Amino acid sequence: MAATKACTRAALRAIPGGGHDELGYMADLLAKTGRAVLDAVYPPLCIACRASTGGAQGLCASCWNKMSFIEGPVCAACGLPFEIDPGGETLCGACHADPPDFDRARAVLRYDDASKRLILALKRADRHDLVPPLSRWLERAARELVAKADVVMPVPLHRRRLWSRRFNQSALLAQRLARFSDKPFDPLSLRRIRATPSQGAMPSAKARATNMQGAFRVVNPSAIAAKTVLLVDDVLTTGATVNACARALKRSGAAGVLVVTLARVVRLGSVTI
Repeated sequence: MAATKACTRAALRAIPGGGHDELGYMADLLAKTGRAVLDAVYPPLCIACRASTGGAQGLCASCWNKMSFIEGPVCAACGLPFEIDPGGETLCGACHADPPDFDRARAVLRYDDASKRLILALKRADRHDLVPPLSRWLERAARELVAKADVVMPVPLHRRRLWSRRFNQSALLAQRLARFSDKPFDPLSLRRIRATPSQGAMPSAKARATNMQGAFRVVNPSAIAAKTVLLVDDVLTTGATVNACARALKRSGAAGVLVVTLARVVRLGSVTI
């Protein structure tokens, strides 16, 4: 590559008027040629079904149509999508009756069969190639929250679960999101100190909340003092996990806690207030 650049510079110097503009043009041409060669050898595939696509790190038309992206009016607190636009900063019935401990949450997708397939591929099938495109989705879905954040943190795993799984998918997403948005990334100040049973095994929202009590602790309060923390997780169901994280962070001095997830459970018939 160095030899190619040297040859390009030499050729440009031989051209009357050759300089930075021409060098930039040649660099772009070489980059485009390289991408074309790679696409010919390794055709870009859909990140969901692995069918051929027109571009890298994207979805094919069929998978795109199956994804339920959350767009339009949402609850001002938890990000629950509304069927009709109630106008203004409206809360859903659940947040009006019992305000969450976090300040705002946003999600990219509704949690359904299509989004579950992507999330499980990242979480259990070691599909780390999904991290860049999914992080881009997070950044677009929560751009307003990202702009307000001082530091980006993942929802942590307990050390025993991290040891068995070998990685924390939320940490991978948070790290890439922080890099995209030029925000500090802190995966260590918030820890899960209690090995809780899986939230999926809990029979109710109340049981999930009880399961998370005292599960998290801030071990470095100075890192989050007076700062707005952006928490990153894969799925928001009842909010019990991110609520427990938010309580721990605010008790240790965080000015605010914002949440962004890849997907969230959307129950039919949610009430707006």
